[in-house]
Parts: sequence; C-alpha cells; structure tokens
Amino acid sequence: MVVEAESNRETELKLAVRAEDMAKLRSCPAVASRAKGKAGTKTLESTYYDTADRRLAGRLVTLRVRKVGNQYLQTVKGAAEHGELGRAEWEHPVAGPAPDLSAIESQEALDLLGSISAAELQPLFTTLIQRTVRVVTMGEGDAASRIEVAFDSGEIRSPDGASIPVSEVELELLEGSAAVLYDLALELAQAAPLRLDPRTKAERGYALADGTVDKVVKAGKLELDPDTTVEGALARILRSCIGHMLANEAVTLVGEDAEGVHQMRVALRRLRSALALFKDFIPADSYAWLVGEVKWLGGSLGPARDWDVFLDELLEPVKDSFHRADGHGKPLQEDIDALAAAARARRDRAYEGVRAAIRSERYTSFLLKFGAWVESRGWRDQPVSEHSARLFDPVEDLADHLLSRRAKKARRAGHGFASLSVTERHELRIALKKLRYAAEFFRSLYDDKPARRYIQDLSAFQDALGHLNDVATATRLLHELHDDGSRPEPGEPRAAGIVIGWHARGVAESEPALRDLWKEFADAKAFWSKPDREG
Repeated sequence: MVVEAESNRETELKLAVRAEDMAKLRSCPAVASRAKGKAGTKTLESTYYDTADRRLAGRLVTLRVRKVGNQYLQTVKGAAEHGELGRAEWEHPVAGPAPDLSAIESQEALDLLGSISAAELQPLFTTLIQRTVRVVTMGEGDAASRIEVAFDSGEIRSPDGASIPVSEVELELLEGSAAVLYDLALELAQAAPLRLDPRTKAERGYALADGTVDKVVKAGKLELDPDTTVEGALARILRSCIGHMLANEAVTLVGEDAEGVHQMRVALRRLRSALALFKDFIPADSYAWLVGEVKWLGGSLGPARDWDVFLDELLEPVKDSFHRADGHGKPLQEDIDALAAAARARRDRAYEGVRAAIRSERYTSFLLKFGAWVESRGWRDQPVSEHSARLFDPVEDLADHLLSRRAKKARRAGHGFASLSVTERHELRIALKKLRYAAEFFRSLYDDKPARRYIQDLSAFQDALGHLNDVATATRLLHELHDDGSRPEPGEPRAAGIVIGWHARGVAESEPALRDLWKEFADAKAFWSKPDREG
C-alpha cells in the first residue's frame, strides 16, 4: 500500500557528489526516464537563526526563513535520530526575512522551540543554493512511489564572509516506501561517485558560524516502547548503529581525532552484535552478506585504531616517563623517539586505508543496500517459521530471553577466571561486550537505575580486560612494524622491549583488581525481569 508522507514530517536522503558530476547525474536515465515535465530551477536563499547562547542548537532544533522569489517561508525542524530518515518539519509563510514566531500554530513546534522570543534571535549563516528539481515515479500502480530529486549547488556563508561549498543531491519521499530512496540512490551511484552524507546544511552552517570542526559522536540512548514489536526493535537498533557510524565519518576522514575511527569501529561492533542477537529472525543469505560487509569494513578500520592505541595509550606514558628522567636516560629517549616515529608512519598508512575504504564504491553500495534492506523489512523475505512469526510479537517478551542468553555465555566464558589465558580472557571480553550492547539496546524497557548501574559495571570490567588485549596487540604490532621492507633504527628493538616490559608489569599488578571485578560481575543481579527464562 502506498502511504502519503506526513505533512509535518520530511523523509529524505542526502548524497554528497562532486560538483563536476552534477550535470551527469541530472541527465542520467535513473532520473530522466522517470520524470515527467521539464526540470524546474530556482534560487533558494535561506537564513538560519538562533539565540546568542545557541539554545535552539542545544535542543537540536533549526529555525530558518527562506526567500523564494518574492515570498518568504519560515521552517522549524526537529532532529532525526541516528540512522532515521524522517524528522518533524513545520512550514509557515511569513511577511519578510525576519522570523515570526506568532505564525507557528503547532504546539509541538512551539514546544521544540522552547521559551525564546523573536528579539533573542539573530542570523547565524545563510545558504545560497541553486536548486534543480525533478519528481520521479518508481514502481507502478498501488506500489508506486514518488520522489522529489533536488540537485543543489551553492554555498553556506557566514556574516563575516566565510563560506563552504555545497554540492549534493537530496531525495525526498513524497509518497510511498522509504526503501525506494535507497534504490534510486544505488542507481545514481552507477552514474557517478557519491556518498551518503547525514549532515544537514544547518549542521554544516553551525560549524562554519562557530568556527568548529566535525565532532566525535558517541552512541545515543535508544528508546524502545514496551509495545514495540520484535521487527520494530530490530529496525530501530540497526538504524541507530549505522547512524552512529555515519555520524563519525566526517571526523574520521579528517583523521585528526583518534576517537573518530574508534567510534566508527564501536558502531560496527554494535551493528554486528545486533545482527547476532537477532540472527534467528534474519534470513541466512542476508545475515551472511551483512556480517561479511561489516567484517570487511571493520578490518579496514582496525589497523588505524590499533596504532592509535599503541601510540596514545601504550607508548606515550613510557615516552613521558623517560623524557622526565635525568640525562642518563638520553640514549633510551632517542630509541623510544625512533620507535614512535616508525609507529606514526605505520599509523599514517593505516589511515590512508581507512579513507580509501570510506571513499570506495563498496562502502557506499553497502550503506545503500543496507538502508534499502532495513526500510523494506528484508527480514520478512523468508518462509514462515516459529521465529519469523515472532517478528510481530512485543520485543518486551523476547528481551529477557536474549539478555539471559548473553549473560550465561559471558559467565561460561569466565569460568575459572584466575587460570584463564590471555586468549581466553579476550574471549570473555568479547562476551561481556556483546552482553553490554544487548543491555544498552533494551535498557529503555526496564527500570533505568539498575540497568545503568549494571551497564557501568560491565563497561569497567570490559575496559580492564581491554588493557590486557591492548598489550597483546602491541606485541603483534611491534613484530609487524617493518614488514613493509623499511629498515628499523638500531635502538628500536630495545625500545620495543621496554614498552612491552613496562606494561607487562602493570598487567601483573592489576591481577587482584581483575579478579575482584570478575567476582562482582558473577555475583551481579540481573536488571531484567525474568533472568532465568528460556523463551
């Protein structure tokens, strides 16, 4: 059944393209063969407003006034959750270029704006866009969907004259299924290179106005209602994971903040954990493809993260200690500096691999196909079975079982903790991580206080075990440091031994604390309703 898009909600997909490819995309068959009538081109001048202390930005709300010809249109927009295509939107004609809050009739919009007055609002930035629009129809009959394709070229400009270019294609759903937005984007990607870009013009404009750079974004708290179905929860969780990853893409491409690639990897691990959690409800071929793509991308990001951890968390404290020592330690300082330079060179190469992966056709294809699969409820494409029938049950009935299963696996992995090897403790850490992600996915279904405390304790234990793995990974990295054929400096092996020895001592000293953390976890009371239910 075709559903009209809600009048106060926009559902759109943004695609970043190269300016030189815009003409090719406007005339490509994916658009030209499906559009009726001539393309319409107009100039849009939109000024965005906020208070001096950025209260609207703090509420994730945007307020703009757009000039189209001789008319002015005021728009209020709410925020979209990570991975969600839709967000609330209210438009009202106004008399001139200044905002008119009295024109807003929706109480929901007024609530989003909060207690501000027109006198507090000031212009922050203006977007000057040349927009060419085509409306295309995909599908036939009752299954037809209509999409507005907007080709935007121009710039975002601040009052002091600073500017950044805009070159993007916006696909907005007018009628039908959101899955077709991804289908059309996949066809456009065959005509010219493009990338999904979740950042709105407003987000880029705020960064320009405030002189800030792209920021690292951590996973937000996921909200599930008690009556959310299993498939509804699956869709929300998957969108949240991929949205978290995309939110950190821009800062990762710049490569100046190690946390960017870390958060992308966290998002991928959460995504893979979610897929494993709901594996019984996903067709086998879809599951194999999804996990394969997540593994590929995680493998592309992994070396950069490993070298970041080695340089920032393992080498840096040793380096600082020797640099604070007296002159007798100077030869060792020089050896450690040489090791650091070699490690930075490997990290730089690893980041080149990260950027290549993100800019690859495979990455864009994965994101678009994944989006289409989620929006079309691709998990329904399977024979009716006991598991597929439960897709429409409340997820609250399933959450207890999934959490219990994860907790039991973690307890089994940690049995006899004191005698576990480094490899076995790494397996325990993975099991704890999966349990923590599951707890985070479902925490909104339970009382918040015990859920939050349980997750915090899990995180602390996981981090403590993570240091063991980091030291083990460092040993591997140091053996691989010159496998590219480069020649090591004479003192590098001695510096490598010092770094590993330094942290090995720390690992030994932390053993009593680790055993206490294990005991606390093993004795922890589950926050979910029926921890022993098998479902």
